[in-house]
Amino acid sequence: MTVFDLTGRVVLVTGGARGIGAATARVLAGQGADVLVVDLADPVDVASALREEFPGQRFASRRVDVRDEDDVRRSVDELVDGFGRIDVLVNNAGTASRSGLDTLTEPEWYRDLDTNLRGTFLYCRAAVHPHMAGQGSGRIVNVSSISGIMGGPRSGGEGGGRSGPAYAASKGGVIALTKWLAKEVGPYGITCNSVAPGPIATALTSNVTYALDDQVIKRMGTPEEVGAAVAYLASPGAAYVTGQVLSVCGGAAIG
Repeated sequence: MTVFDLTGRVVLVTGGARGIGAATARVLAGQGADVLVVDLADPVDVASALREEFPGQRFASRRVDVRDEDDVRRSVDELVDGFGRIDVLVNNAGTASRSGLDTLTEPEWYRDLDTNLRGTFLYCRAAVHPHMAGQGSGRIVNVSSISGIMGGPRSGGEGGGRSGPAYAASKGGVIALTKWLAKEVGPYGITCNSVAPGPIATALTSNVTYALDDQVIKRMGTPEEVGAAVAYLASPGAAYVTGQVLSVCGGAAIG
């Protein structure tokens, strides 16, 4: 086995119907992983495309609301029943309000907190106990954001509007949860890390103009570049890495 080989590993990716989640599922599949893709939107097309591209590997899809504890636990239990185990959990599902302090509504606040932070917590708990803890191994990779580190990258122009306070607060919470979990689950042979994307070219950012001149690498990142960072943290090569936040941001978060 090479240090980045994921052959035979069973992976669950949330928010996998498009964007970073779909790209991450494809990157992990390219390293040999079997993947369950879950999303509130039906991710069946992603799973079908993976089956066609990677024959001989196992792929499945399921509609899941990450805010629903019963739905979350059922999806993990069904994966283990069908695939035999869960080796890697990638918490990517998220929402991003861009409303400012004076315009943010209470429903927007709770939507971002419930999806981004509570959903991550629910999936971590469902995957760790009893599954990862019982098998004595596992990798958790939580997709946070540089918004949780620095309050969001600067943006401007006609499509300006950095991510709002609810998004920043929720992603900061994901980072703190990641560090807490790393200490909690390490004795079970489980690592827990976070990938923090910066400006990434997806449908969700298509109407946002970022101040790319402020970055070291003066371009938008790609979903595949985030997926590659996730793949590293999920791989055997990262066995001694836990509790860390890997920023994939073109240097936007450099202090």
